[in-house]
This record gives sequence, C-alpha cells and structure tokens, in this order.
Amino acid sequence: MANDLIGKKILLGITGSISAYKTPYLVRELIKAGAEVKTILTPFAGEFVAPLALESVSKNPVIIDMFDKNVQNQGAWHIQLAHWCDLAIIAPCTASTLGKLANGIADNALVTVMIALPKNKPLLIAPAMDETMFNHPSTQRNIELLKQYGAVVVPPESGELASGLIGAGRLPDFSIIINEIMNALNSKQADNKMSEILNKSQETLDEAVEKIKFNTELELEFLKQNIHIDKLKEYYKGKKVLITAGPTIENIDPVRYISNHSSGKMGVALAEAANSLGAEVILISGPISINTSESIKRINVKTAEEMYNEVIKYFPKCDIAIMAAAVADYTPKEKYNEKIKKSANPESLTIELIPTKDILAEIGRPKKNNQTIVGFALETENAIENGRQKLIEKNADIILINSAVQDESVFGSDYNSIIIVDRKGNIAEYGKMEKKLYAYRILQYIKDYRTNSVN
Repeated sequence: MANDLIGKKILLGITGSISAYKTPYLVRELIKAGAEVKTILTPFAGEFVAPLALESVSKNPVIIDMFDKNVQNQGAWHIQLAHWCDLAIIAPCTASTLGKLANGIADNALVTVMIALPKNKPLLIAPAMDETMFNHPSTQRNIELLKQYGAVVVPPESGELASGLIGAGRLPDFSIIINEIMNALNSKQADNKMSEILNKSQETLDEAVEKIKFNTELELEFLKQNIHIDKLKEYYKGKKVLITAGPTIENIDPVRYISNHSSGKMGVALAEAANSLGAEVILISGPISINTSESIKRINVKTAEEMYNEVIKYFPKCDIAIMAAAVADYTPKEKYNEKIKKSANPESLTIELIPTKDILAEIGRPKKNNQTIVGFALETENAIENGRQKLIEKNADIILINSAVQDESVFGSDYNSIIIVDRKGNIAEYGKMEKKLYAYRILQYIKDYRTNSVN
C-alpha cells in the first residue's frame, strides 16, 4: 500500500463518534501512502479526538469553527477547500451527520464543505455507530439517498461495540478504508458518470436506478444474512474457482436437439460474485445469453462432452469447483447428418439415447484433500435424502438442492430456494432469495465449510 496515494489530496471529515479517537492513525497511514491530508471536525468530534493530535500528524491546521478568523481570511474558504481535494471522506460518520448530508442541512463547517464538493470529487462515507442506530429506518433511508447522490458508503464492520453489544457498527479497518479510497480515485469521475447516464436512453437510466436500488438492498441483505464481504475478500483473493453454468445441447440432427430450460443465471451469479471477491474464476458455460465480466475466463461449450473435456482440463489446478450447469444426462446414440423427414417416419420415430459422462463423479474420484467440490441437485421428491445420496456417490463436499416443483425457484427465474447438505452432516435450508444474493450466501457457506466454521 506504500506510496499508492502519492500526490493525492485527501480531505478527512471527522464526526462525534467514539471511534473518532482512531483517526490520527488513519491520517498517519494516508500520509505514509503518499497523500496530503487536511482534516475538518464537527464540534462534537473534538470530544473524542484532540485537534492538536490531528494537526501534528497531518502538518495542517484543523478546521472546526465555521467562522474561525484564521479560516475566514481565505475568503470563500469552504469552496476553496472543497475544490482543493481530490477526494473527501467522512470517517467516522454519525447518524446525525448522515441526516444533515442527505437533507442539505449545512449548520457546521464539515457539512458545509461536503455540500460544496464538486460532482467530480468522490465522497466516501464510513458510518460508525451502534447497530440499532445503524439499522434505524431513517439512517438506512439517508444512506440510500446519499448513494443516489453519488456517495460511496463503506459498510461498517461487525463486532463488539462501545455499548457492549455485538453487531454491525464498527469503523472498518484502515486497510479497507484506504482500499476504498484508492478504488474511488481510480474510477471515473462522478460528474462524468452522471453525464454518461443522462446521455443514455431512458431504458439505460432505468437500469441505472435499478442497479442503485439493488446494491442498496444487497448490502442490507448482507447484514441480515450475516455475510461478511471483507472476510470473504480476504479468503477468496487469489483462489482458483471453477464454475459451470447453463444447459448443454445434444444434437439429434442438424435442426433438432435435446436440452433443458437452464438460463445459466445461477452459475453466472456465482462467477461474478467470486470474481468480485478477488478469485481467479474460470466459467465453463453452455449456450446462454448472459454477458460476463472481462476479468472472468469464460469458455463457451455446447455439448456435455465438450463441457466434460474442459472441466477435466482445468479441475486439477483449481481450489474450488462449483458444478452449477444443467448437463444433459443422455445424448442420442446416433447423430443424423441430414434433417430427419417426417415423411420417412409417418407413424413414429425411435431415438436411442446413451448416458453422457458424469462430470461431477469424474472430478470426485481424483479430488485432492485441499480441493472442494460443490454440486447441484434438482429434485422433485425426497430432496434431502436424494441430495445426501448424490453427495456420497459423487464424492462431493457440498450439494445444493433445488426443488423443481417450487414456483420461481429454478429455471429462468431471478430467484432460488436452496437446501444445502455437506459431508459433515450439516443441513441448511434457505428461503427464496435473488440468485445474485444467493451466490454470496453459497460462497460464504463454502468458506465456512473449508475453514471449519461449519461443524
């Protein structure tokens, strides 16, 4: 991380949260990374951190009073300061300051400067407070508003709080905060993003609004589902994850084939989630119409045989294999080179089918102790019993069971309902969730299983 912020000008806002006492150390880390830092405090922040300490480590004056004479001699000081910085961050940010920012109440120096921030200057906000305050509807509403305005909200960490309670509300580790700062500085400027959105079609604008809504809901669901994204990133960074997705197609003749209704949404969601967590993802996909991130190594296949060959090729070097594809169990014994004419078979047509290779079983046999295999099972009855049987027969570690009889849970849907069984005898049943969220839930379960957090 050293020297990653050379020449960058960072404006650090500090509010009256008890975690404000940590901020001199944050300033020191930013300066060690090459940044120039100026600090601005709310009046209550001074109750938790000494302005002199911040001034000493930053080598810059600390602003608290909006009408300080030393500040006023700079003219429109708040405009100058807002334009001086490359990025502004409020860490920690209290519920009160969230509300003021969201509603434009500029009654102190910090909020005044932040509202004066130009659109092309990233604003990061790291809320820190008791979990009950963080989860209050007004706080969540203000966070959503600020995200819509373009602010980046760094989610608080879970742990022991100043109140003695355990929950979400702690100021994140400095490494996480600095990483978010670097990500924001490396991204496109906020005003360019907004201009790009406004210049697009109404359909694209609607998609952008839906994305903001989804990301907000996703972060709230992470908290509800006890999904720790930062810990997942630590675990999956550099891991080699092999994922299959979509259907396979088994040709009968040049115009007819055997397949299924798999859309590939679950497999792609898993690939995108693992990719976002820093894993090296190889996605082997049957014919689907979903685009994937460029950083994902995607291999497109058509038949079960082609998928088998690619999985066997890449499996030996992977840490985790998630077989989410709906591979055809049978393929025609004879493939016709010409279209089968109905006139040649007026009464009936018999096509002999033979089994395809069992990919899950094939990789289960040579599996090493440091590899984890996750399979999917689509069941119509006796789901858990059949899932356990598949677990043993295929030498898998985890089986994710889908029900084919539930509405909006499998093919083509954005939602899923899953029962998880593993080799340690655990059973976990999760209700209906979006597949994009389920991807993180599944990756969390795999991590817990591999680190013995699941008994």
